[in-house]
Amino acid sequence: MKVYKIYPKGFASNSYILTQDGLNAVIIDCAQPSVLEECVKLNLIPRFVLLTHGHYDHIGGCAMCYNVGTEIICSKEEEQIVYHPFNKDFGCDLNFKINKHVSDGEKFSLCGIDFIAIATPGHSVGSMCYIAEDCLFSGDTLFFESIGRWDLPTGNGRQLEQSIKKLFSLPKDYVVYCGHEDNTTLSHEKINNAYVRP
Repeated sequence: MKVYKIYPKGFASNSYILTQDGLNAVIIDCAQPSVLEECVKLNLIPRFVLLTHGHYDHIGGCAMCYNVGTEIICSKEEEQIVYHPFNKDFGCDLNFKINKHVSDGEKFSLCGIDFIAIATPGHSVGSMCYIAEDCLFSGDTLFFESIGRWDLPTGNGRQLEQSIKKLFSLPKDYVVYCGHEDNTTLSHEKINNAYVRP
């Protein structure tokens, strides 16, 4: 599996383009329309967008992808956040539909890539993390030596702490592809993250 990290232009999240066959792609958090442009440059067809959560800085490119046939996936609990007035206030284009929901512990395959969904509420009510091979896509739950905020709609600090401990309890180490800033690893965060201890 090849992972392309797309840094935001201005304020938005990191996006990740995953491909197994060099032709079809899964996008983790389509933050901006430029993510679709990157797929075109890479000669990849964006078949699916997996949302870690529904805040405007993670979904800004979803409408453009949806218009070319990309399916949008998130947790059922998070769909209410995707269409929350909070996102409209920031001018986010919400002219797309959620095609499918995933639930905690669900195993599924997209474009030849096997995923496991992990429910991690706290940053928002339906936040999800995704495992694919040796990668953990953490959205705004876990960052390099930091954690997500919980003061936005449906955020909950106690839930966030429990969700991070849930990630720390995973039986192996993973490279953590965060929603913002640099990558990290679970093993590094267990030792160095001052906000949550295993």
